[in-house]
Amino acid sequence: MACVGGDETFGRFVGHPFVDLLESRLEKTCVNLGSLFNGIEALSLDAGMLRIVNDAELCVLQLPSVLSQSNHFYRVHPRRNDRFLEPTRDLLSLYPDVDFTEVHFVRHLLARLQTHSDARIEAVAQELSSAWVLGMRSFLERVTAPVLLLWLHVNDQDVWEDAGPTERDLVPVTQSMVDQMRPQCVGCVELQVQTAGASEELEDAMFGSLQQPMALHCLGPSAH
Repeated sequence: MACVGGDETFGRFVGHPFVDLLESRLEKTCVNLGSLFNGIEALSLDAGMLRIVNDAELCVLQLPSVLSQSNHFYRVHPRRNDRFLEPTRDLLSLYPDVDFTEVHFVRHLLARLQTHSDARIEAVAQELSSAWVLGMRSFLERVTAPVLLLWLHVNDQDVWEDAGPTERDLVPVTQSMVDQMRPQCVGCVELQVQTAGASEELEDAMFGSLQQPMALHCLGPSAH
């Protein structure tokens, strides 16, 4: 079994990610292909990962963030898909009143655009959703192994408190988007999980003293 995904699949700050637990329970080899900060773009560009996936009996694919992808409005880093590189002419034309020079992450970009509270953000959200479905379906066409989608709903609100919406809330994956991929998959597992900060199990996570702010927003051991 090959498990593909982002931070949650990788198991950042936990000793035994769910991939390890699956291997022990199923008594079958489970390869952890999770990587930090990835999105559709990083998945699509990793030919080595795709070869491993296509040799597996089953691929568990965690749905990536909708924000972490290049699209008609902005470009992201090819490997660290959470990093905003530059706006396109379309975004500059749509938001001539926004200064993008100090924006470095896609979450910050979308949060800044949302502060304008007008209809323009709907055009951006629609483009992101459409590009995400197109990118996911294109990736699935290249996967020959059966694919089981893993759709995680991560509760992080207790940690963010009044800091505003999280990246997952800005442009969320919707049921309609997932339904468009179902013909290419054998199924979809949908789970509600909490971060280590929200579940108050930070003390069970593994991190250095300077990594605590990041560990708060990652899944704790019990979620895995």
